[in-house]
Amino acid sequence: MALQTSPDAPAPVGQVSRLIGDWISRLGAVWAEGQITQMSRRPGAGVVFLVLRDPAQDISLTVTCFRQVFDRVADTVTEGSRVVVCGRPEWYAPRGQLSLRVTEIRPVGVGELLLRLERLKRELAAEGLFAAARKRRLPFLPRCVGLVTGRASAAERDVLLNARRRWPAVRFAVRNVAVQGVHAVSRVTAAVQELDADPAVDVIIVARGGGSVEDLLPFSDEHLVRAVAACTTPVVSAIGHEPDSPLLDLVADLRASTPTDAAKRVVPDVGEELARVDQLRERTRRAVETFLDREERGLAAAAGRPVLAEPYRMVEAREEQLAAVVERGRRVLGHLLDRADSELSHTLARVVALSPAATLRRGYAVLQRPDGGVVRAAREVAEGERLRARVAEGEFAVVARADGE
Repeated sequence: MALQTSPDAPAPVGQVSRLIGDWISRLGAVWAEGQITQMSRRPGAGVVFLVLRDPAQDISLTVTCFRQVFDRVADTVTEGSRVVVCGRPEWYAPRGQLSLRVTEIRPVGVGELLLRLERLKRELAAEGLFAAARKRRLPFLPRCVGLVTGRASAAERDVLLNARRRWPAVRFAVRNVAVQGVHAVSRVTAAVQELDADPAVDVIIVARGGGSVEDLLPFSDEHLVRAVAACTTPVVSAIGHEPDSPLLDLVADLRASTPTDAAKRVVPDVGEELARVDQLRERTRRAVETFLDREERGLAAAAGRPVLAEPYRMVEAREEQLAAVVERGRRVLGHLLDRADSELSHTLARVVALSPAATLRRGYAVLQRPDGGVVRAAREVAEGERLRARVAEGEFAVVARADGE
């Protein structure tokens, strides 16, 4: 049941502490893993005090054990060692302190660490964190290079010196952090995330010199690996020497064998680039000269052709042919016109000969009734009927008479 308190009826500190102790005492034994950051073995004391820290988080816990428990592993455990302990949470009511009273301490050996790393490597690979398709290309010339490394370390000196030797104008955003020990994972992860959030940083280098397997363990931590996988900025891993291969090498966009190699991979060499520019300019000049020479030869060959050397020669040759064709056309047209004129004259003569007017000029007349009808037979005319006689030179009136009158 929860403790009933109020401003008017507060609970004594001792009572609160005892209640907390009662709740904690109900917790059972637990196995925990961490790294020893502090160790206190006072001569003559029967209890050894340790501080056990989570390598991936900024969390630590006080651990106590009897001297005989610690003496079993005293030869193999020192500050910085990774251990697995079994104990029960314990509340020290007089001081209000929580600790873990352990009954067994087991050092984590290198072989076991490597087995864990191999298992973690398979799990992360199955998630696709190491896939080549996720790798991003590094910028050709970064505006600013983020560098995560130890303070005043050889790795920092190698990266800065070699990068500025290759490209003197390169800018760096350096984050000096712990690259070994219990704080390494959290500090390196925070520095990488900070540089990734900076829009001015185009590429990030995580660099550290060589070391033992235990020294390089922070760079195989799952939290750091996942943080690098989530980065939007390309990350270069330059951890240790050529044989060293922490998991950070697999998730990074580029793995450099050494910090010096990372500097060479990230920035171009100004001398090489100037030489490449000179080569490209020379290739361009030769290409332009070759093009101009080819075009000049083509122009000269085209200008040497007869059609361009004597442009009017073809016209003059065609002029004579055209004159002959025109003359022949005129002759043919003249013959056609003469023939047509002759045919027209003959037709006109026949028309005139067959014309009624020609018949009238020969002395014939055409008799017509008053209504204009032509008389063609004598029986068509009645005696005394008035008719009009039309002759070649005019017309006159006539009266029909009987035969013999």
